[in-house]
Amino acid sequence: MAFESLSDKLNGIFKNMKNKGSLTEKDIDATMREVKLALLEADVNFKVVKEFVANVKEKAMGEDVLASLTPDQQIIKIVDRELTEMMGGANSKLTYSPSGFTTLLMVGLQGTGKTTTCGKLARWLQSNGKKPMLCACDVYRPAAIDQLEVVGQSVNTPVFTMRETNDPVKIALAAKEEAMKKGYNVLIVDTAGRLAIDEALMQELADIKAAIKPHEILLVVDAMTGQDAVNAAQGFNDRLGIDGIIMTKMDGDGRGGAALSTKKVTGRPIKFVGMGEKMDALEPFHPERMASRILGMGDVLSLIEQAENQYTEEEARKLERKIRKNEFTLDDFLDQMGQIKKMGGLSKLIGMLPGQNSKAMKNVDLEKGEREFVEMEAIIRSMTKEERRDPGILNASRRKRISAGCGLPVSKINSMIKKYEQSRKMMKQFMKPGAKLPRFLQ
Repeated sequence: MAFESLSDKLNGIFKNMKNKGSLTEKDIDATMREVKLALLEADVNFKVVKEFVANVKEKAMGEDVLASLTPDQQIIKIVDRELTEMMGGANSKLTYSPSGFTTLLMVGLQGTGKTTTCGKLARWLQSNGKKPMLCACDVYRPAAIDQLEVVGQSVNTPVFTMRETNDPVKIALAAKEEAMKKGYNVLIVDTAGRLAIDEALMQELADIKAAIKPHEILLVVDAMTGQDAVNAAQGFNDRLGIDGIIMTKMDGDGRGGAALSTKKVTGRPIKFVGMGEKMDALEPFHPERMASRILGMGDVLSLIEQAENQYTEEEARKLERKIRKNEFTLDDFLDQMGQIKKMGGLSKLIGMLPGQNSKAMKNVDLEKGEREFVEMEAIIRSMTKEERRDPGILNASRRKRISAGCGLPVSKINSMIKKYEQSRKMMKQFMKPGAKLPRFLQ
């Protein structure tokens, strides 16, 4: 989980500070030393850490903090603001050409997940009303063109290729002309990478840039490489001039130093983060939400957005009607479990809730929860349509037959029915006069 070790350390530091009650300058100095060590251990750039600690200490020494009845909360607020500022302050959105046709040039070193990210970005653009086309300009890496075609197929996005030439400038220009002619409004150009920044790579990218005049140049870096990712970002920006960064494998980076350092070091914002292997696992980067996650305050806004993204307006209205009429069936229950899977499963959802750090997560048997999902799905799929529509008819003989069909004991079936009834009862609570519906059902 992203920032896992840093989140644990900071939460431990602030918990100890809370136990002290009132704070002195000496207490703040000691706390800042621990925060500094925690950030350095998280692989945050030293200069960035130094500036961050100095800013927090300066604000924490104010009279409103030292004289406060809750100085620990005041300092957490300061740290939250400074962390947010360190990562860019606010979400830096992808910008589009006012002409109506936007070209995005994707650059980066080998092994960062650039080609897959092109597909993820295409998928994200589609969900935001755009019509993208992919362009294969990596003419060196074996099977790179084939890989992009597979990626494009998986997200229903066409891929422009010219296998008869090794000239990436010629390919990019032809792709731009083709995309505009066929009515696509975003062209995503996948370029070749290298093991390290070199003159040949930069010259090729500069030539492509000069030819197609991209609206944005997006650098793809691997969060798992820590400060190497920051150094790569600085190198590309110095030589090419980038507009934003896409940081992949954030879900596997427990330290998070690259995400915390990149904006301060390069001056360029992180625009997206890759949070998994699936093609829909690309998220816009929100510094304020990430700071909240780090400090154990959750990310409820992202949770709500993900819930909203899983429902069309018609689906939401249909579900609301079913709940109001007391027609929420086991098929609907099964659909809700499917929506949770699409949102990343239990571990991702719990990680977005306030107060959930990795230590708390260890006390939750997530594997058991995911296993129960699979079992409940097997039980429901072993029922007849009539039984799914009206579980009240499930007598002993029917439950025994379902048990044989799904290979699970009758006790599991009884437990699943109980969970379904609890879920049904909870949803009915939202339908009482004056009750406020969740935003994704409004």
